[in-house]
Amino acid sequence: MNKRSRRKVLVIGVLFGVTVAAVLGLTAFQENLLYFYSPTQVIAGEAPENHSFRIGGLVVDGTVNRKPDSLDVQFDLTDNTETVTVQYTGILPDLFREGQGIVAMGSLQPGGLFIAEEVLAKHDENYMPPEVADALKASEEAAKQKMQ
Repeated sequence: MNKRSRRKVLVIGVLFGVTVAAVLGLTAFQENLLYFYSPTQVIAGEAPENHSFRIGGLVVDGTVNRKPDSLDVQFDLTDNTETVTVQYTGILPDLFREGQGIVAMGSLQPGGLFIAEEVLAKHDENYMPPEVADALKASEEAAKQKMQ
């Protein structure tokens, strides 16, 4: 094999290696993306079932149900248009309460129940996660358009 042939094989090998690395990197990146959906989008079927995503909204007053002697809690989350039931096992943030904006990360089960792996609450009374604020604003605008 002459010098030119070895160089061609080396260039082809490097290109092949870079291509494989890029494909593996993009696949891993796609699998780790967490998209945000509002309860209206979840009810409309836009959210993937059995794949992790974030959902945000307001905790509906009177729906927080804690099981005695366990860390299981179930509550409803709304964007003032639709409501999704969320189930979580773990310690809730200190700032979690009814009527407050939260973002939960987890997956949707076939029956429509959202199983949360993590629940994030706003850090003060003036803050609402941008995704939740946008979803609430969009649902309010949609409701106004329906009334006209």
